[in-house]
Amino acid sequence: MEEGSFVTAINCIDGRVQLPVINWLHEEYGVDYVDMITEPGPNLILADEEDKATIKSIKNRVEVSTKKHNSELIAVIGHYDCAANLADKTTQIEQIKDSIELVNSWNLGVEIIGLWVNRDWQVETVV
Repeated sequence: MEEGSFVTAINCIDGRVQLPVINWLHEEYGVDYVDMITEPGPNLILADEEDKATIKSIKNRVEVSTKKHNSELIAVIGHYDCAANLADKTTQIEQIKDSIELVNSWNLGVEIIGLWVNRDWQVETVV
């Protein structure tokens, strides 16, 4: 049986954003599987860099995905109406950018992108 290709999503636990993100990553990157690493408001957690234990846990799970599944892409996601991150879209976009910087500092040798899930549950890229 062939293993298949993987990407990694650092996503919110909110069930409304799971399928839009998975479907978008399948369509845009043509991968077979999405390793989903979920936390409430992960862009806030990573951007603030205060909750060291949770960040370490996220990093450990990302490393399993990149090392064991050979994931070549990590997406950091924020979304509209997040119960754990009450910041507006503009602030959350900045948090996603800061999160990308942090994840990039882990030197995993993979592409890292940011995604925003809007009020219509559509995925937008964060530049």
